[in-house]
Parts: sequence; structure tokens; C-alpha cells
Amino acid sequence: MSNKGKGTASPAAEELVLRTLKDLADNELKEFKWYLQKPEALGGFPIIPKSRIDKADRTDTVDQMLQTYCENILVVTKRLLRKLDRNDLVKVLTGQDGEPISEGFADCQSSFKESLIRKLQGAMEQTKKVGKSKAQEEIYVEMELTIKEDKVFSKEHEIRQIESASRKTANSQKSIRIDDIFKGPPGKSVKKVLTTGVAGVGKTVLTQKFTLNWAEDNANHDFHLIFPFSFKELNAVKDKKFSLVELVHHFFAEIKEAEIPKFEELRVVFILDGLDESRLPLDFRLNKKVSQTKDSASVDALLTSLIRGTLLPSAHIWITTRPAAASQIPSDCVELVTEVTGFNNAQKLQYFRKKCGDEKLVAKIMPYINASQSLKTLCHLPVCCWITATVVEDLQKSQGKEELPKTLTELYINFLLVQFKQKAVTEAEPQWNQSCKDKILTLGKLAFEQLQRGNLVFYEPELKASGINVKSVSVFTGIFPEIFKEEGEHNQHKVCRFTHLSVQEFLAALYVHLTFINSQVNVLGETQSSWMGMLARGKTNPQHTAVDKALQRPSGDLDMFLRFLLGLLLPSSQSLLKGLVKQNENNSQATEEAARYVKEKLDADLSTEQSFNLLHCLNELNDNSLVEEIQRLMGSGHLSVDHLSPARWSALVFLLLAEKENDSFDLKSYGSSEEAFMRLLPVVKTAKRVCLSACELSEKGVAVLSSILSSKGSILKELDLSYNNLGDSGVTQLAIGLESPNCSLETLRLIGCKLSWKSCDTLATSISSHACLRVLDVSNNDLTDSGVQNICGGLENPQCKLESLRLSGCQITVEGCRFLATALHTNPWHLKELDLSYNNPGDQGVTLLTSGVKHKQCRLETLKVENCGEQ
Repeated sequence: MSNKGKGTASPAAEELVLRTLKDLADNELKEFKWYLQKPEALGGFPIIPKSRIDKADRTDTVDQMLQTYCENILVVTKRLLRKLDRNDLVKVLTGQDGEPISEGFADCQSSFKESLIRKLQGAMEQTKKVGKSKAQEEIYVEMELTIKEDKVFSKEHEIRQIESASRKTANSQKSIRIDDIFKGPPGKSVKKVLTTGVAGVGKTVLTQKFTLNWAEDNANHDFHLIFPFSFKELNAVKDKKFSLVELVHHFFAEIKEAEIPKFEELRVVFILDGLDESRLPLDFRLNKKVSQTKDSASVDALLTSLIRGTLLPSAHIWITTRPAAASQIPSDCVELVTEVTGFNNAQKLQYFRKKCGDEKLVAKIMPYINASQSLKTLCHLPVCCWITATVVEDLQKSQGKEELPKTLTELYINFLLVQFKQKAVTEAEPQWNQSCKDKILTLGKLAFEQLQRGNLVFYEPELKASGINVKSVSVFTGIFPEIFKEEGEHNQHKVCRFTHLSVQEFLAALYVHLTFINSQVNVLGETQSSWMGMLARGKTNPQHTAVDKALQRPSGDLDMFLRFLLGLLLPSSQSLLKGLVKQNENNSQATEEAARYVKEKLDADLSTEQSFNLLHCLNELNDNSLVEEIQRLMGSGHLSVDHLSPARWSALVFLLLAEKENDSFDLKSYGSSEEAFMRLLPVVKTAKRVCLSACELSEKGVAVLSSILSSKGSILKELDLSYNNLGDSGVTQLAIGLESPNCSLETLRLIGCKLSWKSCDTLATSISSHACLRVLDVSNNDLTDSGVQNICGGLENPQCKLESLRLSGCQITVEGCRFLATALHTNPWHLKELDLSYNNPGDQGVTLLTSGVKHKQCRLETLKVENCGEQ
């Protein structure tokens, strides 16, 4: 077969072959070029001489193949890829029916990729429009996705989820790179992925990066097309009917203009970003089930059918959402659940280095955020790192100010000022003229009213209700470009949002504060049907009523709003807002009164999260007296927990979690009582090594420990319960946790816990069913030979991996030694240490043990038999 007289290959085919060769390892490329020299491998196509191909790199190899095979380059490439057993790459060049993808499709795919690149790079460069900010692509920091083993999603407010995640010690949770999400865990490919994460954690950026990597030929070459949809776009057409093909054509005109194979013949990815922003009902139960890609139906029915798999079952689906909306997707429609948890400390540092490009500035930012627990927590979110860097850069570089904002509220006020200054760059200081004041109040009203409804994305009806008409949207986005954004326009529908939920909460609080201070109008009392309206009933002080109602919201919906509302009382906050808010001579008095009220509430019986939020509120009021008092007592070594008030207990827990630098917790440092244990439970849950020796634990306390051991993501590795009066019933209770598949405990000490031989039956089950346990110390208990016999039953189980067994002072005689010697013969390879000191086996028992140790399969390294008779 000759290529003479043939045409030329298309540029798209050339690119396909180059991308394919890039996916070959160096040794595979060498073999590929070797086959190009073998007539029998080429099936009649001409060879390429070794002199032309031997030292060629990938691009040179493609050039040589183009010269030799012209439009047959795809046919030759697939033939040789099959020789290499790289059928996965053959699929990139071949439709599912085995016929080559047309050159027309290759051209379409190339054009589509170019369009996506322009669109995505434009989205990532939006921040360039405001001047100093760098493009998002330039400061992108890669985050891996955490694989969730369960499909349980938190209903708490997102600030609580962030704070809870920030307190967790790193455990053995598996993670996955975004480009590998459809590969799933090792050995398992998946088609449907759900990714959760709080607002501002970077879910949309990850989907953009995934799509851009494909469009730039850097990853996922085996997918023919990727369609990135967002629910805020889909909301605009929610009342229309389309077929799936028409829906794709509506949003991706490049596909409509090209002749492409049927979707069923392609490997296609549908990204559905921002489920939490959806205004479609997504009725999986009642919606019509669509099965054909050309069948017309409502957008809602198309999406539910696509996600269920009745429509285009070959498609890969990736849905992203905030946790609160995740349950809208039936669990049987998802094969893999992942979570974006935000930046760790190293990623924060990397981000600030990329964002600021100034090591001196970075050296100021990192200590600054670490000094504030609120800011340290929020900066797990990339968007909050960006807000912080924006303010610090402005204060340090533009204004030359060394002093940074003391509170989170002050930081957000400065962020607002940065936006205003960018509009009034010719002025020495921002001048809050009436027009500007009106626009701040209008934005605040929008933030306030939509916060009540849980909306983060606003369409024309919401905008108009707050006094923003369609024509004036650009005015607001022009004055506050990094606070209020226009997301686009779909079918003449404006779509707007605030940069982040915390910005919306800040503006909502500012609106309440401004209207109350400037006009003595409590807007909280004007919306009696809403949760915010409930705040003002029977009260005229919005701060006090906000505290009361925040404590009545178990999910924490009002936590951040409350922090900002109280933080706005500070004289320093008032000073920053000079010209926007009336200056009040009683600012200090109002601040002190609010702090006193918060402290009163802290002495009530509150949950950990509620008390922590009130402590954050005190920080916003610049009142750290409770925490500083505990710090002084700890530093002096005179901390006595016997008479601590609930507020001081909360401050102690808050401080221990904030300053916790190691993984160990010893209760004796704070008090030897079950009350102290229960009060400090949040600290216990974050430790890998816990000592609760001699702390008077009852069955109630043991039940709590058992629950910790069996909880999802349990990280407890070492537990010392010695010298507690547990008894046999306590061990039975503890075993519930020990035998849980979630338990990761490796060392358990139960010295002197008044256990009898009955406990050993329970322990035998635990050590044989719990493969993690390596060390068991039950010394100084009255176990006797009967107990040893039970324990040996567990040792002989092949599932047992115990390496150290300590039975010192357990009333063991020669009979017990006989059981142990047999166990060493039966399942001997794991046990390395055996301690029988201070027992009564006599010489005969010691001889039996010695014979067991000498067994050829025994791996025992240490045998302790002190005070066991003559040896």
C-alpha cells in the first residue's frame, strides 16, 4: 500500500497524533518508532528509515509520519498503538463503533477547545480588570479532592463547617487529583461524581481548571467532549423545552455548527457546577424519564434523566455543590463523593507568594492571619486569602501603614474601602457622597434580604426588589468590582452575586447597623415573617436581639452576621466608616455593654459551637479578657478547673484548640474528673493520643469514648484508661467502639481497672476483630488463668495482629502459661512482646513459656517474667 496520490492530513489529525504520542512513556515511544521501521507491523504502509526516526522527538516523529502517510496518519497510529497494547489511546482516535472519528469532528473538537480556552481564560482573568490583581490562572494553587466514604452532608452554616474542618488533625482520608476524578479510587473507574465544598472554597475554579487542562491537551485525552454547564446559566432556561442535543447547541454554538457523530458514540463529560444555585425543582421522582438525546423535554427532566442515567448512560457527570444542597441528588445516582476542604498552611503560603510576589509582604501576612483564629480559619478558603492579601497589599504599599486591621470586621471594612478608592483614585481620601451612601445601602439591602432567603445568586426580580434596575447593574459593579459581580446575561436575564457569602453577611450587617445608627430604624423589626425579623421582637437593640436569636439557630445561620454586627460597634470600625455613618460619642459604652451581654450568655448551657461563636464575637468587640485570663492561669501553673464558670470552660477549650500544636492530650493537666473530661471533649476528639488515667470515669464517660472510637474519621491511636473503675461492664461498653470498622486505635492501656476473667472474653473478640490494635496492657487486674485462656482464643485467631501483650500482676499460674505457650505455637508470627511479671507460674510455667518461645515459628523478641519464681 502506498501513500502516493493521496491528500494531506488535516491539522486536527496532526494534533490528535501529537497528543497521543505525548501520552506515551519514553520506553513506549522508543518501541513505537521501532515499529515504524518494520514492514510487517505497518501492514503494507511504507516504513520510515531508522536514520530519519531514531533521534526524533515527538513533534519530529509526527512530522516524519505526515510526510510518509499523509491522511492515513491516524490509521497507522492506531495500528501501532494496538501493537503497544495501548487500546485506551486507540479509543481517543476511534468512535465506539470501531470506525475512525471523522476529520470533520477532529476539526470541530479543535475549534471547540479553542473556544473553551478563550472563555475560561477570560473567566480567570476577570480580576485583571480592576488593576492590580493578578489573573486567577497565575495564582492558581492546586488542591486535591478528599474522597468521602459516606454520603452524609452537614446542614450547619458553612462557617461552622470550616471551623470544624480546621480543627481536625490530618488522618488517613484518601485524596484524588481533579484530573483523575473519573478514575476514582485505585482499580475503580466511575462515571458520576459529586463534589461538595463551602462557598468560596474553589469548586468552580477546579471545574474550570479540569476543563482547561483537557482543552489545552494536558489531561484526559480519552474524552472527546467536555461540556461545562453552570446551574445559574441553566436557571435562565428553566421554563423552556429542549432535547439534550438542542440544550448543548444552545450553550455551545460551536457544536451546533459542526457535523459531529452521535453523542452515544463519544466519551462525553457533562459538568454541572453550582447545584446550590439551582432554581430548578430537580424532581427525580415525578419527572418524565427521557431516554433519547433528540427527545424534547423540560430542562429539569433532561437533567434528572441525565443524572439518573436513563438519558445518555455512557456520559460522565460531575456535579459540584455546597453541602446543604447535596442531598437533592439521590445517593444511588452518585458513585463517588468528594470534598474540597480548602488550603492547608503550605498552600496558603504558596498562594500568598503567588498573589503578592513580595516575600516581605508574605512575611507579614502569615503571622497576621495566624494571630487571629477567625482569620486563620477563614483563610482555608482561597477567596478569603485573596480578600486578606488585597487589604494588606493596599495598606502596606498604597498607604504605607504598618498597622493591620485588628478584627475581621475591620478587615472587611478596609476591603470595602479598597473598592471605593479604585473608583476615586484622584482623591486623597475617599469621600462618601450621598450617591455612594445610597449605593452602599442598596447593596446592603440586597445582601440583607437575600441572606434571609439563602440566596447567593440574584436575578432581575431580586435586584429590582432591592432598588437595582437592570440598567444600573453596571454602575454598582463598576464602583465595587471585587464585591459585587455580574455573572453574565442569559436570555436578557441579569445574574449577579457577591464575591463570597462572608461579604454578603458583612454588607447585611452593615445595612442593619447604618440604618439603626443613622436613622434609629431597626430594620430587623420590619420583616416579621423572616428569621431576621424575629430578631427584633420585644427589643430595640439590634445587637442584643441578634445575640439572642443566633443562639436559637442551632445550624449557626446567624453566626457570621452576628460577628460583623457586633464588630461594627467598635470605635475603630466607626472611625474607618467616617462619613458613611454618624459618629456616636457613646461608642465605647455600647461596645462594653455588648461584651457584657455576650459574656452573660456564655455562662448559659451552650453547645461548643455556640460558645465558640460568642468568643469570636468578643474578639470582634476587641474583648479578649476571658481567653487572656485562662492564658495567665495556664502560664502560672495554677489553673484549677474545680470552680471554672461555663464561660471560662469555653475559653479554655477554645484556647486549647487554637493553640494545639501536638497530637497528645492528658486530662490530668486540667483536672482528674469526668466533668473535666466531658467539658474538654472537643479537645479529646482532635487528639491521636489521649491519657485519661485515674479520672473517675463512669459508664457514661466510657460510652462517650466508645462513640468517639466508632465515629467516621476517628483518629484516636493511643488510649490510656488505667486506674479507672471500669469493671467488666465498662470493657463491654468500650468494645462497641473497638470493634467498629471506623476504629483506628493501636494502643489500649487498661492497667488496674478492676477487670475480672469475664472481661477477657470481650477483649479476645476485640483483638481478633480489630486489626489495628497492636498493644494491649491489662496489667494489675484479677484476670486469672480463665481470663488468659479467653485472651489466647483471640491470639490464635488469624485476624489478630497484636504485637505486645502485658499481663503483669494478673494472678496467672502454670495453667495460664500452658494456654499462652499453645497460642505462641498456633498463631505466633505477630506477637513480639509478652510481659508476665509479678505472676505465680513457678518454674514449671516459665519452662512452658520458654519452650513456646523456642518454637521455630515464634517471633517473640521480649519475654518478661520478673518475680515469677526461680528462672
